[in-house]
Amino acid sequence: MTEPIHLVMAVQDWFALFAHYLSLSLLSVGGAITTAPDMHRFLVDQQHWLTDAQFNASVAIAQAAPGPNVLFIALLGWNIGLNAGGMLTGMLGVFTTMMGIMIPSTTLTYVTAQWGHRNRELRAVRAFKQGMAPIVVALLIATSWILATSNSHGDGSWLQNWPTWLLTAATAIIVWRSKIHLLWLLGAGALLGWFGLI
Repeated sequence: MTEPIHLVMAVQDWFALFAHYLSLSLLSVGGAITTAPDMHRFLVDQQHWLTDAQFNASVAIAQAAPGPNVLFIALLGWNIGLNAGGMLTGMLGVFTTMMGIMIPSTTLTYVTAQWGHRNRELRAVRAFKQGMAPIVVALLIATSWILATSNSHGDGSWLQNWPTWLLTAATAIIVWRSKIHLLWLLGAGALLGWFGLI
């Protein structure tokens, strides 16, 4: 990870972090990763609790690790806690962010899954399920955009990184139009990055 920044977080800051994740939990349709753009806005741009590099590294490490994709939230909380004082506050950050993101969505998912199963033949239930697919795709595209452009610092330098954009477009087309497994493409991207080509 990158060099931590030094924060002084009061009790109300921890409550604000928890409350923000409570609200994001109900918006995380398609998984917690779909709310990453707003997490970036809140944690990096608004509160300055994380740097761009810490945010991107947290997402990348968690996505590369086996397990649920919600792990990046624990890493974000961990980094906020480390920036605020060390290992103990790191654990407080993990607890705060994970409880905030898990409690509302888990409760809502359980209740609505029970209701949806009992009423699965209703036209409205079927329409809702079909209507959610484009929303999830749009949220994933927004997340990709934030992660890809967060290193530009507003000076247009992301235009100079055309090989990365070309590779991103080519990968999207390959995933869309072929049956090549995504892990092969991730491995190819890792090799290109290892050799400094992107």
